[in-house]
Amino acid sequence: MITVHHLNNSRSQRILWLLEELGVPYEIKRYQRDPKTMLAPPELRAVHPLGKSPVITDGELTLAESGAIIEYLADRYGAGMLIPTPGTPERLRCNYWLHYAEGSAMPPLLLKLVFRKVESAPAPFFVKPIAKGIAHKVMSSFVDPQLKLHLDYLEGELGKSEWFAGDAFSAADIQLSFPLEAFAARGGLDAGYPRLSAFLQRIHARPAYQRALQQGGEYRLG
Repeated sequence: MITVHHLNNSRSQRILWLLEELGVPYEIKRYQRDPKTMLAPPELRAVHPLGKSPVITDGELTLAESGAIIEYLADRYGAGMLIPTPGTPERLRCNYWLHYAEGSAMPPLLLKLVFRKVESAPAPFFVKPIAKGIAHKVMSSFVDPQLKLHLDYLEGELGKSEWFAGDAFSAADIQLSFPLEAFAARGGLDAGYPRLSAFLQRIHARPAYQRALQQGGEYRLG
């Protein structure tokens, strides 16, 4: 039995969604973030040394990293679902997006989150204006332009096909769901990006996505 070590409001939500799409039985072991730090609890380190989510266990296997987990589950249990045929252009695109989502899209989103916290964090009165000014300068000169660069790129890519890897829904779309939902929450994804907005509407309407939400619990990205 596959066990998903599921942290609230985290990337592990898309692993639940993948398993629901595949129709593969699984169980959930739940973990809650520290309400003050929003960090994962130390209990996750007993599962994987980095103490992060998602992590799955499948028999003797323990596997972390969303892209690796998605590729493993789709290859082993998908029976041709969600992963395009090896050697095809669609498979190459799917593999590209599995890496792009965390390697390129998420870093500026993480920087946005960090510098927003710097702006609003408690600090001595003589330090706060300096910290706030630095955070604002970094966001306006680097982070926000990077976010727009990626949004423009992703919007353009969806102009080539209905889904990211081609005309069929695939694991690439599941992997990209987390950064795109983060873009919508704090990265500037709005009605000015009609293809990306429509993509989010399509995935949110999928029955497997809805079942995963019921299994995983409340899911909000601030």
